[in-house]
Amino acid sequence: MVGKKIKRGLRVSRYVIYKETLVDYREHFWSFVGAFAGIGIIAFLQSLQLSRLENIFLIGSFGASSVLVYGAIQSPLAQPRNLIGGHLVSALAGVTVAQLLPDIIWLTAPLAVAISIVLMQVTKTLHPPGGATALIAVSSGAKIKAMGYLFVLSPVLSGACILLLTALVFNNMTPHRRYPTTNRFTSYIRGVLSRNRS
Repeated sequence: MVGKKIKRGLRVSRYVIYKETLVDYREHFWSFVGAFAGIGIIAFLQSLQLSRLENIFLIGSFGASSVLVYGAIQSPLAQPRNLIGGHLVSALAGVTVAQLLPDIIWLTAPLAVAISIVLMQVTKTLHPPGGATALIAVSSGAKIKAMGYLFVLSPVLSGACILLLTALVFNNMTPHRRYPTTNRFTSYIRGVLSRNRS
């Protein structure tokens, strides 16, 4: 009896280890293409509007979002509601903290991140890069602080929308990838894509 349980446990362990170490080149290819296109579009739009020294539109948290929306598309944290909502409420939290409190980084930085986490939890939009968005709003210097709530609209909302639209295109180009995974929204997107293909 004990011997059977041990053998079964070993078989399950080998199977799990085997599945986890498989390399799916198609998955990696589409993750690369999606991330390249999404960040590339944002960077291109920045290059049209801003000088090379101003990285206002291309914020670092978009890189982390790309990992989720192109590389971990099944994750609940990568879904559209989380991507858009997480960045949006975090940017609002960060800008509000930056506007209301004096520029004391040891106070504003943790407060912005902590508030953004709670807001994402309350609104069910938890998206880890949102914490970075809140931190950017309070720690990136005078230009972003001077933007005030415009920072929420652009670069945050507009950039997150670009990442989402790119993810919808590249994550649904092949039959083995489906994004988003939520039922109602997925059905709508699949319907739109199938009408466009026919």
